[in-house]
Amino acid sequence: MPNILFVIALAAGIGFFAFNVKKLIRNIKLGKAENRNDNPAIRFKNMAKIALGQYKMVRRPVSGIIHVAVYLGFIIINIEVLEIIIDGIVGTHRIFSFMGGFYDFLIAVFEVFALLVFVGVIIFWLRRNIMHIWRFSQGELKGWPKLDANLILYFEFVLMLLFLTMNAADLELQLRGAEHYASEAGLMGAFPVSQFIAPLFQDVATSSLIVIERTAWWLHILGILVFLNYLYYSKHLHILLAFPNTYYGKIEPQGKFDNLDAVTQEVKLMMDPAADPYAAPAEDAAEPEKFGASDATDLSWVQLMNAYTCTECGRCTNECPANRTGKKLSPRKIMMDTRDRIEEIGHNIDKNKGNFEPDGKQLLDDYITREELWACTTCNACVEACPVSINPLSIIMSMRQYLVMEQSAAPNELNNAMTNIENNAAPWPYNQMDRANWINEN
Repeated sequence: MPNILFVIALAAGIGFFAFNVKKLIRNIKLGKAENRNDNPAIRFKNMAKIALGQYKMVRRPVSGIIHVAVYLGFIIINIEVLEIIIDGIVGTHRIFSFMGGFYDFLIAVFEVFALLVFVGVIIFWLRRNIMHIWRFSQGELKGWPKLDANLILYFEFVLMLLFLTMNAADLELQLRGAEHYASEAGLMGAFPVSQFIAPLFQDVATSSLIVIERTAWWLHILGILVFLNYLYYSKHLHILLAFPNTYYGKIEPQGKFDNLDAVTQEVKLMMDPAADPYAAPAEDAAEPEKFGASDATDLSWVQLMNAYTCTECGRCTNECPANRTGKKLSPRKIMMDTRDRIEEIGHNIDKNKGNFEPDGKQLLDDYITREELWACTTCNACVEACPVSINPLSIIMSMRQYLVMEQSAAPNELNNAMTNIENNAAPWPYNQMDRANWINEN
């Protein structure tokens, strides 16, 4: 009977996770097409270095090293989930113990990392809730984002506590020679951390201790399944998306901006003295339906994946010169707003059986204000700071393109500069004949 219940719980957890992944992919594909399949060798290298190697995290040594320890610990400890799943389905106990000394080594490593995760989670909780670090106290982290970050820490804390409690009870049962737990080959596993918890169970009856071990075992695996499905609704979705996001990240120089192809072709036509300005455009040179982006579905699928990958760590906002000088812009908020809007669009589609019904809202103005967009200096500091290759600037520039090319809604200063460039070939209101006069000023 327990085996059947376990299989049902496992199937339900994995099934709901697959449903969420399918919905996530659907939402990302609502974005415009963009080719990011070039230079696979460079892209794999970036993924290995940034997502797997975590090299950007340790630029801030304190939080970076703790994060790496928690990240590795959580991944490594979950290797034991494979054994738990097999034991749960078949009804065995520590089925991999036949590996002998190597198995002892593995369990010992799991326990050491569990302790590191335990300590790291406590430090992260203190940093977020007690120390009042600047990047964790901004307006966009009020309410659900703050609660979400804390819930993740509570999840990890409880999962590690259950893991160590399970092992401590298991150790005591093995030492007692309890049926199903003991082995003639001797102790199964090494327990460098839980051995200090096991003495707490010495006076507990064997039958009660089995209940404690089974309860911790069940809560641990069910907690992992719940956490797996919670990922979609939390900032920890980057655990899954960091790898594709770094692979498909921008590999051109940061200062290189993406030009609209229709505009590029028009400029080339203007500069070609042999071109016929009245000639019919080529069949493959059709104008886009819209220049730039006013809503989330006007963005590319890469930009939408960026939004879902955001860890809300605030390193981008912390490095943003506009934000640091009191401007309204926060690159982190740009990503959070984009994710919220595409999620809203996804809910709309689900509600209306696969069709989007206009809701009178859009990303521009309803989520991201024009003041935020024009506060950006396009310095790329946010892009450089992001530990998982997110590019908030690309979204800002796409929305600026819409304001300029669709609404002619650039600030007066920029309009004046563009008019001067058009009339004088320079952003200043000087006659073209006077452009070289500065040479004679000395």
